[in-house]
Amino acid sequence: MTLDDLFATIEARKGADPDSSWTAKLLAKGPEKCAEKFGEEAVEAIIEAVKNDKAALTSEAADVLYHLFVMLAARDVAFSDVMAELARRQGTSGLDEKASRNTGS
Repeated sequence: MTLDDLFATIEARKGADPDSSWTAKLLAKGPEKCAEKFGEEAVEAIIEAVKNDKAALTSEAADVLYHLFVMLAARDVAFSDVMAELARRQGTSGLDEKASRNTGS
């Protein structure tokens, strides 16, 4: 499965019966709940990274990607838009790119 396939599957679940799909159930709870779930999964990935448990980190990383995509879908942000933003940044130093976004905070 590619990331494009995963995002397409999530998008296809938007109108599904929440009793038939975990993705549809998450989306039905609204964007805020999707964001909360993404945050929980990100913390779990951080914990596994700190513990240096590669197998658990691999599993949590998959959860993070999935829940990131659910969160994006909940806010109607296309994966292609995220990829376009990454392409726009390609060839730019990460330090320079970050400095260009710095608002002084």
